[in-house]
Amino acid sequence: MSEHKEEMHEQPQDENELIALRRQKLHVWRQSTQAYPNTFKPDALAQVILAEYSEKTSEELTAMKHTVRVAGRMVLCRVMGKASFVHVQDRSGRIQCYVRQEDIGLEHYATFKTWDLGDFIGCTGTLFKTKTGELSIHVTSVELLTKALRALPKYHGLADKEQCYRQRYVDLMVNADTRRVFQTRVLIIQTIRNFFLEREFMEVETPMMQTLAGGAAARPFETYHHALNMPMFLRISPELYLKRLVVGGFERVFEINRNFRNEGISTRHNPEFTMLEFYQSYATYEDLIELTETLVRHLAQKVLGTLQFEYQGIHLDFSKQFTQLSMEEAVLHYNPSFNRNDLRDRDALAAFATSLGLKVSEDAGPGKLLCDIFEHTAEDKLMQPTFITKHPTEISPLARVSDGDSYVTDRFEFYVGGRELANAFSELNDPEDQAERLLAQVRQKEAGDHEAMNYDADYVAALEYGLPPTAGEGIGIDRLVMLLTNAPSIRDVILFPHMRLQNDHQ
Repeated sequence: MSEHKEEMHEQPQDENELIALRRQKLHVWRQSTQAYPNTFKPDALAQVILAEYSEKTSEELTAMKHTVRVAGRMVLCRVMGKASFVHVQDRSGRIQCYVRQEDIGLEHYATFKTWDLGDFIGCTGTLFKTKTGELSIHVTSVELLTKALRALPKYHGLADKEQCYRQRYVDLMVNADTRRVFQTRVLIIQTIRNFFLEREFMEVETPMMQTLAGGAAARPFETYHHALNMPMFLRISPELYLKRLVVGGFERVFEINRNFRNEGISTRHNPEFTMLEFYQSYATYEDLIELTETLVRHLAQKVLGTLQFEYQGIHLDFSKQFTQLSMEEAVLHYNPSFNRNDLRDRDALAAFATSLGLKVSEDAGPGKLLCDIFEHTAEDKLMQPTFITKHPTEISPLARVSDGDSYVTDRFEFYVGGRELANAFSELNDPEDQAERLLAQVRQKEAGDHEAMNYDADYVAALEYGLPPTAGEGIGIDRLVMLLTNAPSIRDVILFPHMRLQNDHQ
């Protein structure tokens, strides 16, 4: 009768007792040989073996006598008297190994049976098929490589979400779905990188510690550089440095960057997050609409193999041309009772915002109020891919003012699944206009707006050397990964999301 290895050897249920039992086994191992050896060299991966040899017949495998060496974590063991089946999990997946007493010797087999789930082992043997037709390794030698002092979660893996986030290393060990999410994340980032390199963009790096926090409206994290004796900030955006590079002559640049914003945590927000940001000279925001549509379609096809897919129960269709609405059009569409003639009337907007339960600041102009109403009533309804264009100048201090309508800018935000994925605009390259708008941001900061921008004199000086007509965009990598992996929370796609401290540290 087959038995579960963990049940055989670890009868104590208390975690401390289990750890103590495993430490005793480690002590015995240390006495008998060199513990934690680093000499075993695997020459094959589980999934590669399965892909290459699964179609072979039992007779073909016997004739081949193909020997392989695999290494990984022991995640399952069934002991049947003088033989055992173990599953070894490496970075590619799992493969079954057949270990017999007569092949490895009586004494070594007795030692092998004291090993535990979670231990790393190295197996050498030949390929064969079991009576049920499962491709396996008939082991001729097996080594203990690493002793796991803590037991793997039993039976159903790691189900508690908070524990998954806090102990991602355990989550990755036992949850195949988690491994797939982060393998997909790697694929998405590689695909994005190749997409821009193929279009002659240059990948660059800009400072993550800055003397002025700029490039976005957000509250920064503050730090201090003792050698230079000055305060510094973790960047909230690389934007102003990337545009300095465009001034310097690098006409197409991109950075896959880490940003830090001292804001709340939610299913869509983590204080530390990853962005793609890119800038292209002699392009407009309309060009970036086309580029963005091409990019996200390319990603969906590459990652999912289709342009129609489900996200949290919502059917999304990327095969059709994406919708475009101005912010004013979106507000009217989702608030049909609002009078079109009042879209730029501060008092009417304030009254409507108040009726929605929104807090209205005395300093908020009509553009800010329009944006607040949009975010409250329209944003979460934009399920299918949608570009929201023509953002008010009041809330767009770095964007170029639209020709013929100074109230709005040449800007868009891209929405899918009710959340923003991207922000882009034709860049403001008039240094005098930029200086005035940054000064207006300073006045807002002095009035108590912690997210308002600082005045960056060096950036204004860079613009005075001349920034060519340029368009730029930032795309949230984490939210993009959420979309393409059907993840409900940003914490599901960040390996180590920020969490509150626990009182009891294990």
